[in-house]
Amino acid sequence: MRRFSTESLTRIGCALFEAAGCNEADARTVAEHLVESSLFGHDSHGTLRLYEYIDQIRAGTFAADGRPQIVRERGSTAILDGGGALGAVAGRLAVDRAAALAQAHGVATVTLRNCCHLGRIGAYPLALARQGLLAMAFVNAGRLGRQIPPYGGIDGKLSTNPIAFAAPRAAAHPILVDMTTSVVAEGKIRVAQNRGVAVPEGWLIDANGEPTTDPDKYLCEPRGAILPLGGVVGYKGTCLSMTVEILGGLLSGEGCAAGATVMASNGMLLTAWDPTFFCDEDTYEDELEGLIAHMHTSRVDPAVGEIQLPGDPEFRQAAERGRHGIPIDDTTWERICERATGIGLDPAPWEAEVCNRG
Repeated sequence: MRRFSTESLTRIGCALFEAAGCNEADARTVAEHLVESSLFGHDSHGTLRLYEYIDQIRAGTFAADGRPQIVRERGSTAILDGGGALGAVAGRLAVDRAAALAQAHGVATVTLRNCCHLGRIGAYPLALARQGLLAMAFVNAGRLGRQIPPYGGIDGKLSTNPIAFAAPRAAAHPILVDMTTSVVAEGKIRVAQNRGVAVPEGWLIDANGEPTTDPDKYLCEPRGAILPLGGVVGYKGTCLSMTVEILGGLLSGEGCAAGATVMASNGMLLTAWDPTFFCDEDTYEDELEGLIAHMHTSRVDPAVGEIQLPGDPEFRQAAERGRHGIPIDDTTWERICERATGIGLDPAPWEAEVCNRG
């Protein structure tokens, strides 16, 4: 297991995406998005995608030179088309327009389609919270419909369909919710497969609907499925997933799950609120911090050990990995190096960037 500093891994990512045809600014946008995802502990949406995005650029799924644009804007709303660009590039425009419109109108809603894979969805509300705005994102996978069975079924018909939310705090990290409407994101299963480990019980069923902890039972034919969020109340996960399909897929124009086995693009609905439009700044801060303080008056469950706020695990992981480096398993690293060689780069010098092993 190699570990890299964020700076080293960002340089490697920039080199990869520039060699694949991205301009310097877009390569940095994508690399920084993926590195921050792994910094936060979401390798499924970080280092894993360094080689997957290269594959998708070479296959024509992503347009390395794609240019997102505003299709229509009216009042506090905007419709964006990603132009087939890498998701982080299109997502940057969505964040910029949502921020500008929310600051002008108090609230803004932006939709985005034709943007390929958006990566870690929590990054977009978090970027808005860092500008003093509350934000929420609903993201589907367009026509893709093979991963998650509806409650009561065993065949995958929906996607992982994440929901993300962030709220700024004056003197602390924002509140950050970043969750799938399934038990887990698909990328985390591929990470487990790369590392040669089982997944926890309750994540997967095999092709016959039987529980399994083997990633291959989901990723290889005949494919199994990822369970909807909620366990015995999995209908709640299905309800949330349908909500995301309608808001993120239908309203964006990307479309809803319809049985496609390969994702062409995410669809996103991103809404931002300026809290100072709805209440004065002191009231916002007092109420939010009062809520947090009230939560911490609960007795602690010994099985958990502490009360955590939404986002605490990510920010703690970022601090730990910032000190010790971002880990990359051998399989993922070999694939990154293979893709680098395939687009004319020599990855050998990158070994000197390793800051820690083990």
